[in-house]
Amino acid sequence: MLMSRLYIVATPIGNLEDITLRALRVLKEVEIIACEDTRHTGMLLNHYGISKRLIATHSYNERESSKGILSLLDEGKDIAYCSDAGTPGVSDPGELLVDYVRENSEHEVIPLPGASAFTTLISASGRVGKAFTFEGFLSPKSGRRKKRLSELISRDEAFIIYESPFRVIKTLREAEEICPSLMCVMGREMTKQFEEIRKMDISSLIAHLEEKSAIKGEFAILMYRADADDKTEED
Repeated sequence: MLMSRLYIVATPIGNLEDITLRALRVLKEVEIIACEDTRHTGMLLNHYGISKRLIATHSYNERESSKGILSLLDEGKDIAYCSDAGTPGVSDPGELLVDYVRENSEHEVIPLPGASAFTTLISASGRVGKAFTFEGFLSPKSGRRKKRLSELISRDEAFIIYESPFRVIKTLREAEEICPSLMCVMGREMTKQFEEIRKMDISSLIAHLEEKSAIKGEFAILMYRADADDKTEED
């Protein structure tokens, strides 16, 4: 059996210029590109003049699609995988595909690092302590969401969540009930034309969002207890 390569390719979270030269080279060289949404990835490829066969591999069909991708790898075809934006497997599809290929073959799985919403936010957050937890999307169920927020806030470190514009204020209010002294760094529409990054206490952030007539774009929000800001690092 021929040994092939599955490339896990990070793509821009908004600004199409935020793609690496290596990613562009690989997308041009592989025979097939599997992706979360063929229309979304198609726009990126069209922007850079790349024409390839596309295979839809998203959260609803990832297990089944992984079998077909493995068959193509077995035929000697190199394949790239892209989620809609950012790094596959980080609150995006991709992890099931990687597991399936690793568990059922000896084909290489090669990561191509690049954009990710939570690292983008961290870089613009300033001092938030030595450690942080990346949580991603919380449960849409209020009870589970509140329980997990309590667990995260009880830790002596910052944490990052993703949230939709439809639920962000509700989630922030739940966090405020647990800890009114939380500090937040909010990133919305990052790298895009209407990018907004703000650092403020949680009550001010809620008030800021409530003033808007409409909230658009997914959110990345870093939270930490205000008293953690005053702690000094011990030797």
